[in-house]
Amino acid sequence: MEWVETTGRTVDVAKEAALDQLGIVADEAEFEIVEEPRPGLFGRLRGEARVRARVRPATVRPKQDRRRSPKRDRPAAGGPAGEAEASSGGRRDTEADGGESRSSGARRRPAERTSPGPSPRATSSPPAQGDAMTADREADDRPAPSTEDVQRAAETFVNGLMTSFGLEAAVSSSVEEQEIEVRVDGGSLGLLIGPGGRTLLAIQDLARVSAQRRLGDHETRLRIDVAGYREKRRVALERFATTVAEQVRSTGVARALDPMPSADRKVIHDALSGMDGVSSRSEGEDPDRRIVVAPA
Repeated sequence: MEWVETTGRTVDVAKEAALDQLGIVADEAEFEIVEEPRPGLFGRLRGEARVRARVRPATVRPKQDRRRSPKRDRPAAGGPAGEAEASSGGRRDTEADGGESRSSGARRRPAERTSPGPSPRATSSPPAQGDAMTADREADDRPAPSTEDVQRAAETFVNGLMTSFGLEAAVSSSVEEQEIEVRVDGGSLGLLIGPGGRTLLAIQDLARVSAQRRLGDHETRLRIDVAGYREKRRVALERFATTVAEQVRSTGVARALDPMPSADRKVIHDALSGMDGVSSRSEGEDPDRRIVVAPA
């Protein structure tokens, strides 16, 4: 993913501007501080902060191989189980020779043990962690998956989701550099969108995590669209941004919009950046972060 560079009065302001430009939240970003404001007289700052940011590939904890090795379950020849087995064999020999065990009376049941040591199950050492650690190292050393691998994994997940929901839909995808878009087309798909597109965002996150668990970390960006919702949403937001800009220009009063997800804020910022007489900034913390449109 390419880096973006932003400036601001402070480092935090520059970072927030970068998040709005990328359309992501702070946990999904990686920052580099290029320049910090210099201290001036009376505690004031001179100059601007400059930062670079990009989408950070999420780190997925590799699966651990929890299967018990057959060798691990088999007691060692010299261990407690072997001693118990040898002890049992010695008892059988004694009984055959008419020794103490036979003269003691009734024959012992197979489930009873005469060995003073504990049972093999109780004394066997816990499973070693070597196999799990080896699996972790092998998972960490896996080569980065290609964009096509992530694309296929995302399509597989979405197709399985459609089957689980019992929906008839056509799933397709396209790739542009490291951007992957999976499209779902069909009728009666409102269930997959949800109020304000929140269900769609959740499905998108699940598809990304599923691909990462199958393939490991990757730097591709995955986007899912259902029934053309994202394009319709973008057009509606741009129209809304134009209306708000006209109101702010005519009244000269700044207006704070309702909280929005990062992707919607990016659309608003992009639309207002090409309009004269207004400026925009984001305030607050997710999920209550909102855009403020002010006269320029």
